[in-house]
Amino acid sequence: MISSNNLFKRKYGVTVQQQINRQILLVKRPIGIPDESCFKLITSAISQPTHGQVLLRTRFLSVDPYMRGRMNDRRSYVPPFQLNEVLNGGIVGEIVESNSNNFAKGDFVVGNLGWQDYSIAGEKEVRKINSEIAPVSTALGVLGMPGLTAYFGLLDIGKPKQGETVIVSGAAGAVGTIVGQIAKIHGCRVVGIAGSDKKTKYLIDELGFNIAINYKTVPHLRKALKEACPDGVDIYFDNVGGDISDAVISLINKYARIPLCGQISLYNEEQISMGPRLQPRLLTFSAIMQGFIVHNYENRFDEGIQQLAKWLTDKKLKYAENVVEGLENAPGAFIGLFAGENLGKQLVKVA
Repeated sequence: MISSNNLFKRKYGVTVQQQINRQILLVKRPIGIPDESCFKLITSAISQPTHGQVLLRTRFLSVDPYMRGRMNDRRSYVPPFQLNEVLNGGIVGEIVESNSNNFAKGDFVVGNLGWQDYSIAGEKEVRKINSEIAPVSTALGVLGMPGLTAYFGLLDIGKPKQGETVIVSGAAGAVGTIVGQIAKIHGCRVVGIAGSDKKTKYLIDELGFNIAINYKTVPHLRKALKEACPDGVDIYFDNVGGDISDAVISLINKYARIPLCGQISLYNEEQISMGPRLQPRLLTFSAIMQGFIVHNYENRFDEGIQQLAKWLTDKKLKYAENVVEGLENAPGAFIGLFAGENLGKQLVKVA
């Protein structure tokens, strides 16, 4: 008689020790910056796929700033995470069992799934990845949500023109690095704002930014920005909000465009932050500030991925990944976003 352990090993190609499905739960809503006590690692059995489903093993998972908002119990563009349930986000996985005609064992897919070793997904919940174009991890970065966010936010809202000045805050992050490079492709002068000398050096030396400013060490940010942008600011891609955005918006030109992508400097605030009233500035300069969510453009994702992939193949785009090893370290990788630990896309390698 063949034991159930050996049956599982024979069927899925994994060892006995890998039968347990580790999962990360949100067990406490954070106040301010999250800490490890908000998360809990548990184990459970691995479910079996039924008709039209696949069983996949997580290879990479994405940690993203927007997830902080979902940890609060309040209305937003997506429902909040529920306590004592598995956290979810962008996942790249390898199919180990398929009951779908659309996918085969060994296919790599991307989808929004749980922080766990193994997931069951319906065939419409995941998308197959072409691993010949780029490493599969890029489906969570330059060829995934961050790349698409940069692509649609800059091109649809920013509408860059040759010779214009573009400022990008959070410029060394997953979105900011792509925004700056797309702006350069369109002939713009690009100024990046980041939080370390290592990051500013990378932006200039590797990505071709014209100027990069370390907001943590520069004595007077507004003065430094004014010197960096003698002709004013035509497009401000806002990833961070707060004092940095107040300083940039004071320099906007007539008909400036401000794609409002993120506000990471404010996500952990316990009270509503008060700042300058921006409406008079926007009114006086006939400027546009537009908030957006990348899923507003869901019906155009194929367009964005194809163009980003072409730029990547043509070596017009570069990308950086900061990879943390181990599912158990996913909470720490997420918390690290708010300390600015990542250069480029923050990923967790699970398997």
